[in-house]
Amino acid sequence: MNETPFSLAISEVTNLPESLKKKKACFVTLTKSKELRGCMGHLNAILPLYKDIIDNAFAAAFSDPRFDPLSAKEFSQIKVEVSVLTTPTDFEFKDSGELLKGIVPGEDGLIIAKGWNTATFLPSVWDELPKKEDFLSNLCIKAGLTAEDWKKPGLKVQKYKAIKAK
Repeated sequence: MNETPFSLAISEVTNLPESLKKKKACFVTLTKSKELRGCMGHLNAILPLYKDIIDNAFAAAFSDPRFDPLSAKEFSQIKVEVSVLTTPTDFEFKDSGELLKGIVPGEDGLIIAKGWNTATFLPSVWDELPKKEDFLSNLCIKAGLTAEDWKKPGLKVQKYKAIKAK
């Protein structure tokens, strides 16, 4: 992984709480006027949490392919949210009804995969898509599948939780 200038500047950080030194996965979400402005992260723990936060914040601000890099003028208007993720766990289900019953809006982040297609929605996405069917359909579309693929066999699902820090 390439290190950002921020990573290099803090490589000798001391006096951090132990919880920030443990390997944890996180996403950093940037919003401007309540609209998404960037979001980047990792689903699996690959770095100490403090480094993952810094690297993902830098990536969300300057490397999210959906947006132009942040300008200096925007910095004061940006709200930063960090979601520290639990380890994803496989969720087994027999059919779409069991899938719907097994997910908890507002709590579960989901990772779906079918073939080479994969995508995730953080638990915070439930705020925008509170209906389970809409959440799953939009997640399938994000993965490059059809909106109805969550109703068909072959979808693999993992669940995780997120602890938000603002």
